[in-house]
Amino acid sequence: MPKFFVKTNQIEGNRVKIIGEDVKHITQVLRTKKGEKIVVCDLDTSLNYITILEQIQPNTLICKIIDCKKDVAESKIEVTIFQGLPKADKMEYMIQKNIELGAKAIIPVSMERCIVKLEEKNTHKKIKRWQKIAEAAAKQSRRDFIPKIELPITVEKLCDRVKEFDLMLLAYENEQENTLKQELQKFQNPSTLKIGVIVGPEGGLDEKEVKKLVEAGAKAVTLGKRILRTETASIAIMSNIIYEFEM
Repeated sequence: MPKFFVKTNQIEGNRVKIIGEDVKHITQVLRTKKGEKIVVCDLDTSLNYITILEQIQPNTLICKIIDCKKDVAESKIEVTIFQGLPKADKMEYMIQKNIELGAKAIIPVSMERCIVKLEEKNTHKKIKRWQKIAEAAAKQSRRDFIPKIELPITVEKLCDRVKEFDLMLLAYENEQENTLKQELQKFQNPSTLKIGVIVGPEGGLDEKEVKKLVEAGAKAVTLGKRILRTETASIAIMSNIIYEFEM
C-alpha cells in the first residue's frame, strides 16, 4: 500500500485526520474499508504511523494510530540531482524514477545545449506539476518525506553550490579514465554523505561548462562505454550509489 503524508496539526492524540485528494484515492481507488490499515507519515517529523481506518466522513478520514516508527525508508546518503533541462516527458520520467530510488532533491539547470528554454511565466506552473509527480513517486515508494523540485538555476549558480557537497559527480561522455566506481569507493562506510549528481541535457555538456564545473570542484566521471540518454544517466548513477552504500 502507498504511504500517505500528513502534517503534525492533523494528528491529535492517537488519531490522524486525512484530508484532501488522498481521501478519494484511499476510498475510491484503493477501496479501503473501515478496520483496514493505512500507513501515514508526518511530513514535519518523518514519523511513520500504522493506523486503522475508523471513520469515513465527507472529504475526511479518521484513523487510529496503533504503531509508530521513525525514518524507515530514508538513506544516510543524501543525493541531489542537477539535471540539464530536457524535454518535458523526459524530465517527468527522470523525476519519478529518481524519487523512487531515493533522491533527496532535483534541481533543473539551464545549460548551453538545452533544447528546452523555460519562460519565466511558465516556470512555476512546471515546478508545480513536477512537484506533484515527486509526491506521487514518494507515496508509491513509501518515502519518509516528499523530495523538493527546486527552481531552475544556471551553471554559474551550480558552480557556487559544488562546495556544499562531499562529492559532486559530473557525468561526462568525453571522460575516459575516471570512473563512477572510483569516486564512490573513496568513501568507506560513511555515516552520512552528501552527493551531487550533474547530468547534461539531450545535447550533452558544453566543454566550457565542464571546465567551469571541474574548476569549481566537480569530479567528471565516465559511466561506461555506452552513451546513455539524459533521462537514463541519473538513474544509472542513483542505482550505483544504492549498490555501493546501501546493499
